[in-house]
Amino acid sequence: MKGPLDITPDGLALEALAMQQKLSAGLRTLPEVEEVHFGASHKQEVWRDGKTVLYRFVGEKAPTAKVPLMIVYALVNRPYMVDLQDDRSLVKGLLARGEDVYIIDWGYPDRSDRFLDLEDYIERFIDGAVDHLRQAHDVDAINLLGVCQGGTFTLCYSALHADKVKNLITMVTPVDFHTPDNMLSHWTREMDVDLFVDTLGNVPADMMNACYLMLKPFRLNLQKYVGLIDILDDKQAIENFLRMEKWIFDSPDLAGEAFRQFIKQFYQGNGFINGGIDIGGRPVDLSDVDMPVLNIYAEQDHLVPPNASRALRDLAGTNDYTELSFKGGHIGIYVSSRAQREVPTAIHEWLSKRSR
Repeated sequence: MKGPLDITPDGLALEALAMQQKLSAGLRTLPEVEEVHFGASHKQEVWRDGKTVLYRFVGEKAPTAKVPLMIVYALVNRPYMVDLQDDRSLVKGLLARGEDVYIIDWGYPDRSDRFLDLEDYIERFIDGAVDHLRQAHDVDAINLLGVCQGGTFTLCYSALHADKVKNLITMVTPVDFHTPDNMLSHWTREMDVDLFVDTLGNVPADMMNACYLMLKPFRLNLQKYVGLIDILDDKQAIENFLRMEKWIFDSPDLAGEAFRQFIKQFYQGNGFINGGIDIGGRPVDLSDVDMPVLNIYAEQDHLVPPNASRALRDLAGTNDYTELSFKGGHIGIYVSSRAQREVPTAIHEWLSKRSR
């Protein structure tokens, strides 16, 4: 006889047996799981300023693209998400299509970096890396691909240095920070960021991770670990799970002064919309972004809602604006099987049409 939730004694017995079998399989599988590593593509250091390093990815064949593509990742996580593993790598997909791909690695800030500000990250590190590539490749301008907060940085940089950016690609990049569904923005708008930074100095990575996990507390703190039982008999699936966990918790501390400015100018001031973004004494106006722009957003993104990204359409000064929606979430846009099929191809084809 079924109960009000369609639960039967036989069904419970079968479910308990299935769980017992999974747990037994785990006892055999887990000892075989090795330490997980990240990175599908070989890379070489080509430029450095302090802890910030510019790497060039090396593919199986020489690049055919004449203009280099530099990826700018966010400060809050490590950039190897775009090259996580052999079958989940945006970078590998771009290399296979002939792109010449570079990436900035911000490193791990410590107390000596407490007073790094947005001018350092945009006008010192990004501009220094861009100038290196312009000289190394003998080109006037390069292609930029900005990811999440890194996309916000590349928008600022492109507005200030439009002559150095040939094409701009933004992925899951916040532009309007005050959309109603932006939970991070609601949390930070009334925050006393001066007291916060003056007290802590650099922002601890564990504190930032806790904030992100609490955006979806049940799913990110409980459900995924319960679901781990279902893959205990699959060594590769467990290693994939552990690799993702390693990335989530391998987070750098954030330089205090840059954090202060970013919260004030973007999350609180919504500076792209309202004005007031100041990078080293220079105002940022997105109408100065006059190069071709490809804006890619994720339809199920809980960190950067689609409307937060789509706002770029009405603000950028370019006459060549393309928007691409991806059926997935903030992380799925890099690591899902759909992403491997769709995203590198879309980026490469868009760049190829503008390579002349």
